[in-house]
Amino acid sequence: MAFESLTEKLQNIFKGLRGKGRLTEEDVHASMKEVKMALLEADVNFKVVKQFIKSIEEKAVGEEVLNGLNPGQTVIKIVNEEMIDLLGESKELEFAPGQGITVIMMCGLNGAGKTTTAAKLALKLKKKGKKSLLAALDVYRPAAIKQLEVNGEKVETDVFKEEDCKDPVKIAKDAIEHAKKHGHNVVILDTAGRLEVDEELMDELKRIKDNVDITDTVLVVDAGTGQAAVNVAKGFNEKIGVDGLIMSKLDGDARGGALLSIRQVTETPVYFVGMGEKLDNLEEFHPDRMASRILGMGDILSLIEKAADTVDQESALKMQDSVKKGKFDFDDYLTAMAQMNKMGGLGSILSMMPGLTGGKDISGMVDEKRLKRNEAIIHSMTKKERSNPKLLNPQRKHRIAKGAGVDIMYVNRLVKEFTEMQKMMKKMPGMMKGRGRGFGGFGGLGNLSSLMKGLR
Repeated sequence: MAFESLTEKLQNIFKGLRGKGRLTEEDVHASMKEVKMALLEADVNFKVVKQFIKSIEEKAVGEEVLNGLNPGQTVIKIVNEEMIDLLGESKELEFAPGQGITVIMMCGLNGAGKTTTAAKLALKLKKKGKKSLLAALDVYRPAAIKQLEVNGEKVETDVFKEEDCKDPVKIAKDAIEHAKKHGHNVVILDTAGRLEVDEELMDELKRIKDNVDITDTVLVVDAGTGQAAVNVAKGFNEKIGVDGLIMSKLDGDARGGALLSIRQVTETPVYFVGMGEKLDNLEEFHPDRMASRILGMGDILSLIEKAADTVDQESALKMQDSVKKGKFDFDDYLTAMAQMNKMGGLGSILSMMPGLTGGKDISGMVDEKRLKRNEAIIHSMTKKERSNPKLLNPQRKHRIAKGAGVDIMYVNRLVKEFTEMQKMMKKMPGMMKGRGRGFGGFGGLGNLSSLMKGLR
């Protein structure tokens, strides 16, 4: 998960601050030195770190802070505020006024995830009532056109292509005309990439911008490349002008330094962050929420929004009802897993919950392979066995193990842990009162996520 190492180190530093009744200037300087090292190890730009630490120290060594009732908490509050400032303000995509066609030019280097991100963006805009047209402008790689078509089909978005045309400007213009005739109000131009920032690439992008009325130029950068992503963003911004950024693959970068550096270095806002390979794993970027995640405070607002956006409310409420009645069975378990997978998986949910973040803690909480093995075992059960685990005698367990392709020990362990979880739920009849209403069953999923750790 993103920021695993940084979050864990910051939490340990803050734990030491909270434990002090009074702080001295030496305490503040010592803790900021540790914060500085943690940020540098997370691959945050050196100049950015230097200014960040300087701003915190200037505010944290004042008499009001050092002699306050809870100086440790106050310093943490200052760190949080400075990190929000570091990440910049929230900014949304620009849209053409009235009935005009919004044209978004996606650009970036090869491998940054530009084509996939274009489809993710189309899906995101679709949920906001926009009808997008994905236009294939990469005239050099036939595979890029095919990839766009496949992803376009997955997100149920039209794709425009002209395989015999090698002029991206003409394709862009034709795509816009096609959009006008077929009721699309957004055209997303998936431009060609290169292995590096070069004059040929920039000249092509400039030519598109000079001949097409671009509403928003969006650069996709790979979080996993660290400071290289920052340099790429700076290069594109200087050469063609970038309105906003999408940072892809943030979930796969345990350091996350690029995100903390990129706004300050490039002065370009971040629109979205990619938090998974699935086409719905594109999150709007909120600096305050991201700062909260980085500092180990969770991100409940984003979790609620994700639940409301992805969870099947009818199934979730039915599952909640089963939990309330203490009748949670294997079918309910499968329903819960399906809902959680829609939200990015159990690990993703836990990483947004206050008190459960902190890098290694999350990694140790969830064993995705084991969860998938549990699902395979349950799918090998009959409908009666799933609804009534008491039927699972040794003979049935051996049949289930054979059907799932696992050793009998895994079946025995799952049944035992599931039985213990059922007992736990029966002891918690009021655990979900007043929760889950209006959030597509979020309250139920939130409670189940902690209970289901027992089946990881």
